[in-house]
Amino acid sequence: MPYQSKNALPDSVKNVLPAHAQEIYQQAFNHAWDEYQEKKDRRGNESREEVSHKVAWSAVKSKYEKGDDDKWHPKH
Repeated sequence: MPYQSKNALPDSVKNVLPAHAQEIYQQAFNHAWDEYQEKKDRRGNESREEVSHKVAWSAVKSKYEKGDDDKWHPKH
């Protein structure tokens, strides 16, 4: 289920990440959704959705980090 907009993202993403990080999440999730369509392309028994969420969080974490204030900030 690719996300058509940032508004469609799960609350656990919308309520935590800044706007740019949400865009990264959405794009990475949608790309992974297409990339890991076939079960043979995924590790173990993870669903397509689980893998896509992991890829999306990984993409966010490559550009953002959680600060001491418990908010996400761009990496420098």
